[in-house]
Amino acid sequence: MSLFKTYVVGGAVRDALLGLPVKDKDYVVVGATPDDMRAAGFTPVGKDFPVFLHPHTHEEYALARTERKTAPGYAGFAFHASPDVTLEQDLLRRDLTINAIAQSADGALTDPYGGQQDIKARIFRHVSPAFAEDPVRILRIARFAARFTDFSVAPETLVLMQQMVSSGEVDALVPERVWQEIARGLMEARPSRMFEVLRHCGALARIFPELDSLLGVPQNEPPDSEIDTFGHVMRVIDVAAQEHASLAIRFAVLVHDLAKSTIPPEDRPRHVAHEASSDKLAEQVCRRLKLPNEVRELALLTAREHGNVSRAIEMHAADLVSLFERCDAFRKPVRFSELLKVCEYDYRGRLGFTDRVFPQSAHVVTALTAAQGVNAGMIAAEVTAKNPERPAEHIAAAVRAARVHVVGEVLSQA
Repeated sequence: MSLFKTYVVGGAVRDALLGLPVKDKDYVVVGATPDDMRAAGFTPVGKDFPVFLHPHTHEEYALARTERKTAPGYAGFAFHASPDVTLEQDLLRRDLTINAIAQSADGALTDPYGGQQDIKARIFRHVSPAFAEDPVRILRIARFAARFTDFSVAPETLVLMQQMVSSGEVDALVPERVWQEIARGLMEARPSRMFEVLRHCGALARIFPELDSLLGVPQNEPPDSEIDTFGHVMRVIDVAAQEHASLAIRFAVLVHDLAKSTIPPEDRPRHVAHEASSDKLAEQVCRRLKLPNEVRELALLTAREHGNVSRAIEMHAADLVSLFERCDAFRKPVRFSELLKVCEYDYRGRLGFTDRVFPQSAHVVTALTAAQGVNAGMIAAEVTAKNPERPAEHIAAAVRAARVHVVGEVLSQA
């Protein structure tokens, strides 16, 4: 180990300088060959470039390397790692100046590109023009904006991002990587900032056109008439983040109003029956980004039914039971409760409503609890005893009738 030097690099150094907890450390090794690493007890694991696991801590150590663009997209790179690659050359290939700082074992910092200054100024700035060679870096900056909420994108970096979009570099992104970055950004403190950055550089229209199309579409009657539907969705997603909602809930929030952009101007701003086609657009997004089933299912359910939940107080008992049946609430009560959460955040995302109580939630939960109390097994046995030859066609109707009856009683008492 005495023949080469190791440094902590990237996010660990950045977060320490920001006073944030350091979770994982990345190491770069300068002046070593793969044989040197193996001789020191490290285990090779990298396929595209030399990465090794420490013999005791099992942390990853990568040899200092340079890279050059060989093909479109984030995977089109050739890497060069050798003992003569300097630390400064390795840092030069990194995305942002705040991620291009190295720390030696004695705590000394190597910061050749002004990362510490940009941390103080709260700026995301690209290290070199090579930033434009990797479209994933646009997604990473957007995700960082959602995490580091007091940072802004340097003007020259935003211009470079816009040029990357115009040149078609973003179009080479694969769906899995897009979803990976969006999912991580959705779980940050202010997800809306991620989509604002993507919008400002033009990438949102390429990777999420359904969301981008909500720009300029009027929201509902006052007070939401003061913002467009895109602004409303951004407010709602931040409410969900403040409540530490799950990824599935946050994504459902994101796609619940997609069809408002398809409503003819004469039907705006009330957006009559937009839910009827929102689930089709949500399904389109889910298929393109290859989303996991649990995220997809809640998104489609929300897009289709959120308007009905918002009207639940006006519903008769039979309509409420129909809502529960369509949502499969009796078999999947947890998912239904997630739907109620999305609808609550949608309500609280209106201007001036952030701290209000969503009245439909208690109303719906009361009705559902009553309907869940119906003993379907007992009813099935009674129906079978009366109609032993053809019981099946009567059981569902009898169970439904009992549920409607108890819901009606509960609502009348309320």
